[in-house]
Amino acid sequence: MTKISKRRFFLFSLLFPFAFFKTSWGHPSKPNLLVVWKKKRVLALYRNSKIIKAYRIRLGFNPKGQKQKEGDGKTPEGKYYITHKNPNSKFYLSLGINFPNKFDKKRALNKGLNPGSDIFIHGLGKKNVLLHYMFDWTEGCIAVTNKEIKEIYELVEPGTVLYIYA
Repeated sequence: MTKISKRRFFLFSLLFPFAFFKTSWGHPSKPNLLVVWKKKRVLALYRNSKIIKAYRIRLGFNPKGQKQKEGDGKTPEGKYYITHKNPNSKFYLSLGINFPNKFDKKRALNKGLNPGSDIFIHGLGKKNVLLHYMFDWTEGCIAVTNKEIKEIYELVEPGTVLYIYA
């Protein structure tokens, strides 16, 4: 490099310090894992073992413990997958979860119960945002704000693994 080229390079790197870095500001990477911690009320999106985004969530109206049967107001716990995207959800947008999985079905069958179905990660729809922050209100789903579900919906693909912990 000539003396002038070195000076220009140095000056350019002072004026534009991030020009040589690929940035993802405002556009997180697509996650390959979702994790929910019910007790903490957090949904985290992971890419290669690193959290790329986390959201405050609301759960079923009776959130403690494992979902046993339809209508119990509990959010299930275990390993699941995102099955599909629903752009026509009454809760703005939603991501389907493969609940009940084979373990949920077996547990319910052994107790003579219907495990339920239709568990989603979804927005609020027309629900009041303030009420969303005050208490758990879903039938067992995982709820975020409409703005948050829009971002999650764009990032998460069907087939993504979801772990739900107590």
